[in-house]
Amino acid sequence: MFDLPIRVMPTRELLRTRPNPFTADQVRTLRGLRRAGPPPRPRTEPITVQRRVSNTGVVMVAGQKIALGRLHAGRVVTIHVADTTLTIELDDDTRIVRRTTTQPVRSIKAHRPRKATP
Repeated sequence: MFDLPIRVMPTRELLRTRPNPFTADQVRTLRGLRRAGPPPRPRTEPITVQRRVSNTGVVMVAGQKIALGRLHAGRVVTIHVADTTLTIELDDDTRIVRRTTTQPVRSIKAHRPRKATP
C-alpha cells in the first residue's frame, strides 16, 4: 500500500518511512485528512552527533568504527558527519576521517556514562 513518512517538523527532513497499517478501505473512512506538505529538502550542512569513546578508544558512527586511542577513553566527542568525511572534534585537535559507509546516522546523542552498582 502506501508508506508513511516520518519527518522532522521544523526542517521537513525525511528521517524514514514505515509501512502504512491501514487498508485502502480504512483510509477512505478517515476524517480530517489533508494533503501532504512540500517535499522534504535535502540536508545542506553536515549532521553533528555526539559519541562516548569506549574503554578501548573506539567510537562508532553510521556503522563505521573509528579508533581514537585509549587516551580518549570515556570522553564524549563531537563528530560532524558529511557525505564523504567524518570530522572529529577532540579536546586538543580535530581529526578528519574518510567515510567508508553509506548508512544513515541513527542516533544523535552520546550514551551517558553508566555507574556500576555494588
